[in-house]
Amino acid sequence: MDETVFDVAVIGLGYIGLPTAASFAAKGKRVAGVDVKQATVDAVNRGEVPFVEPDMGVVVSGAVSLGNLVAMTTVPAADAFIIAVPTPLAEGNGADLSYLLSAARAVAPVLRGGELVILESTSPPGTTQRLGAYLMELRPDLSLEAVPGRNQVHVVHSPERVLPGRIMIEMVTNDRVIGGLTEEGALLAKRLYEVICQGEILLTDATTAEMTKLVENTFRDVNIAFANELSMICDKLGIDVWKLIELANHHPRVNVLRPGPGVGGHCIAVDPWFIVDAVPELATLTRTAREVNDAKPHHVVAQTVAALEARPGASIAVLGLAFKANIDDVRESPSVTVVEELLRQIPDARLLLVDPNVEEVPAPLAALGISRLHPLDEALAGSDLVLLLVDHDEFLSPDPRALAGKTIIDTRGIWTQPKQEESARGLATVGATASA
Repeated sequence: MDETVFDVAVIGLGYIGLPTAASFAAKGKRVAGVDVKQATVDAVNRGEVPFVEPDMGVVVSGAVSLGNLVAMTTVPAADAFIIAVPTPLAEGNGADLSYLLSAARAVAPVLRGGELVILESTSPPGTTQRLGAYLMELRPDLSLEAVPGRNQVHVVHSPERVLPGRIMIEMVTNDRVIGGLTEEGALLAKRLYEVICQGEILLTDATTAEMTKLVENTFRDVNIAFANELSMICDKLGIDVWKLIELANHHPRVNVLRPGPGVGGHCIAVDPWFIVDAVPELATLTRTAREVNDAKPHHVVAQTVAALEARPGASIAVLGLAFKANIDDVRESPSVTVVEELLRQIPDARLLLVDPNVEEVPAPLAALGISRLHPLDEALAGSDLVLLLVDHDEFLSPDPRALAGKTIIDTRGIWTQPKQEESARGLATVGATASA
């Protein structure tokens, strides 16, 4: 195995890396998937997907059974390396690049010259240049440019642009942006991605490619922030925000998004901060949108607390922990923030958490004493208040008898709203996150 030179080595087998590896393997490429978690490696080598993503299981199992996809914990030699590791927020809302630098240290020893090193992880402007420079520090015998006497390595950035729940479709159909530190590197990456990409492949420089991904998600964040702010204004004014948005969207040039409990996931909830961190004195609108969306879970908590003010010891059915519908990803999920705050503000309340896609209680909630998740029917039967945070398919059409007589806070606007007492007016239309 050590002598094998793979066509592609994908570093990081998470929500982006594994679909990428499987997509190339399904097209006949010999692919090594690399991850630090032995459990993930073992699952992939059994042909299993260690998270929820539609249409992915059959691709992974097929690629593994054909021998085109092999998972391992060490980086092998390859013609192309695709780095798809986390770039979470660091303290101060900059980017934590520790996972990326660790991946670079793992890749550097196996470079021979002539390889592509592609960064897919969402990154602040200048990160790809930094990655290239770091690789050259580790391997001074190599070069990023064509230099006599030294082998060249081609470093490029090609951000993922897929939607969880549709990754296997959008991996193929979406247009792709590729930015190289050199034009030659960008062209080589274009040829590689043409194997799996049916969309248009657009070439630019690495820093512009980095900024493209940040701009796409910041555009979404700003528009979601307007919807979320509007929902809070409507709560104050006693206006049905869902009806208001429906009416406003009849204008031919208006498309207000639907509000929700906040913004989650590793993209929209994170990427705008990279722009703020890069140019803080100018990114005022971007910063404000982030602050509005980060505040929305606390607004939901405040309304929940107000609804239960005269009902000490009440039970709350919390429906949904993932950051969006029909997936299991709880990264940056506003639902988790809501539950954390509820546990702190009303410790005498009993919380019954429900999520059909999440197998285990998220670590932050387990640390606060939540020991298990509940079936939907059990949670509804045992609750005084139903707090809908995620519009999973399983929650769309509950038995009306299960909701009878209960206070309902529907942050997604998917249920027929029952009339509330005057003191609780607007609770059933609390906003949360526009689908992100």
